[in-house]
Amino acid sequence: MTDTPSLPTMPFAQPAPLAIAPLLRALQAERPITRVRTPAGDEAWLVTRHAEVKALFSDRRLGRSHPDPEHAPRISNAILLGGPMGNYDTEPADHAQMRALLTPFFSAKRMAALRPRVEEMVDQFLDALATRTPPADLHEALSFPLPVLVICELLGVPFADREQFHLWSTDMADLHDRARATASMNSLNTYMRELVERKRAQPEDDVLSGLCAVGNGTLSNEQIAGLGAGLLFAGHETTVVRIDIGTLLFLTHPDQRQALLSDPELVTTAVEEILRLSNTGSSALPRYAREAIEISNVTIQPGEAVLLSAGAANRDERVFGEPDSFAIKRQSNPHLTFGYGSHFCIGAPLARIELQAVFARLLSRFPTLRLAIPLEDIRFRNHVLTGGLFELPVIW
Repeated sequence: MTDTPSLPTMPFAQPAPLAIAPLLRALQAERPITRVRTPAGDEAWLVTRHAEVKALFSDRRLGRSHPDPEHAPRISNAILLGGPMGNYDTEPADHAQMRALLTPFFSAKRMAALRPRVEEMVDQFLDALATRTPPADLHEALSFPLPVLVICELLGVPFADREQFHLWSTDMADLHDRARATASMNSLNTYMRELVERKRAQPEDDVLSGLCAVGNGTLSNEQIAGLGAGLLFAGHETTVVRIDIGTLLFLTHPDQRQALLSDPELVTTAVEEILRLSNTGSSALPRYAREAIEISNVTIQPGEAVLLSAGAANRDERVFGEPDSFAIKRQSNPHLTFGYGSHFCIGAPLARIELQAVFARLLSRFPTLRLAIPLEDIRFRNHVLTGGLFELPVIW
């Protein structure tokens, strides 16, 4: 690609971790789509305004694959979302098949039936936390184990193996060490294949067993293991991050904390606000143009990389009043955290149930909960795709 040193280069500096990166905000104010240089050194289009991000999320002329993947512009050195994924010729059909297979397991009815169990889990983790002498690490006590236990029970993965597959998941999301990420992905896939073999021999009431039975067992162990590994990774990593960030938002906004304590019914809109504000960095979802796309006075050429920044779109002042404010009573909240259109996250209902269960209980159970260290000393995981915290020290 043309060497253009003057392009804004990602990742953008972020002095305040709970606020949007200043350069990202400046680019959004200037125009909806900007040419940028990725962390890998290639060029891409960065889309930052809500209308354009929403439109392109549902535009079938964009995909995750590329006709020449070896020479495609890369986003990062990461194995996940660092470059093209999937088969260019079959991507639309493959994506439709994947959604058709998985959506029934994450239907609103099935998720609603799961809610009492999730609430029971939250209570158990909070009961255990209450027995500790503060300070304690809320990340280790609640944010991490809850989503892991939920997705383990749903998929049929042994919870006892959580530390091992969490290590694999963290390494897979590494933005810099591709060799380690690849090795961890291979290890997780091997683990899932062995588990699928056991599910075929001894099926249970879980998603992996259900996938084994689809089409009278026509899916291969490799296919099911790949789906299972993806669900295991996505089903806990992002929710862990949002529990931590949501807690930080409440502990740094005492007025909103008090509002929720005074009116517990606000938990639904509070969770949507946490989801809206949970991505503040300069990461974005990569896509590749399958054909020329004209949008907002820009022509995206076939094969070019497009970065859809839901985090920036979720703070677009054209859509959200006082977009940088944490306002749990916000009624109009069309955030794009779960994507839009055909790529809308199938796990969204589950994530909402988990977050609602946590924030309906955490602050009322620990009304004096507060940070054990200054906010500026909180360590953020900037080296991994999913972001989040290393730990969340709290006292009460």
